[in-house]
Amino acid sequence: MSKYSIESFVNETKENPLERDYFELEKPQLLEINLNNQSVWTKRGSMVGYVGKINFERQGIMSGGIGNFLKKAISGEGSKLMKAEGTGRLYIADAGKRVRILYLNNESVCVNGNDVLAHENSIKSNITMLKSIAGALSGGLFQVKLSGTGHIAITTHGDPITLLVTPDAPVFTDPNATVAWSGNLSPDLKTNVSFKSLMGRGSGEEFQMKFSGNGWVLIQPYEEVYSVDK
Repeated sequence: MSKYSIESFVNETKENPLERDYFELEKPQLLEINLNNQSVWTKRGSMVGYVGKINFERQGIMSGGIGNFLKKAISGEGSKLMKAEGTGRLYIADAGKRVRILYLNNESVCVNGNDVLAHENSIKSNITMLKSIAGALSGGLFQVKLSGTGHIAITTHGDPITLLVTPDAPVFTDPNATVAWSGNLSPDLKTNVSFKSLMGRGSGEEFQMKFSGNGWVLIQPYEEVYSVDK
């Protein structure tokens, strides 16, 4: 049999039937979610295929209560989540970005809203807002805090790196390259005016996120520009 035959192609690219975890990386850029009369939240537009009986429901703008309503309306987050419910295999992806699965054990993490791909129904999500105009200008104003016990999936452009934060060594990052950080950290936003003056024009580096305390920060080798849904 030729290595370029259709049969060879199918054998090389087909799913692995032995992998049936709830959240499973089918490929580095493709997440498989195995539903057994369950529901899961996914990023709207991320579904690329499914097998079985799965229904999809767009998240209402009022979900999460009035406290989240205004932030969702401003940020467009209210239109970005979709509920998938039923039994079957669901495949989701986001623009070829790499997928990372994390299991939270009564823990919390903060993730840039654009990088949340999916989370179990048992995970509580809350949109958090960095109270600085610098955040709005750099596109990093809205994040999602995910808390509880269960699986979550986040996405990155390329292979990320985790930087450890200690009391004697704070970490500074570009908001557009910052993907996630430990839930106990509350970053500050600072403006590097001298850098802006040196360059003579606006640049992402003029706005920085400062992480202090004990924890970690995940950054990607890419400065992502975030858009607001209309």
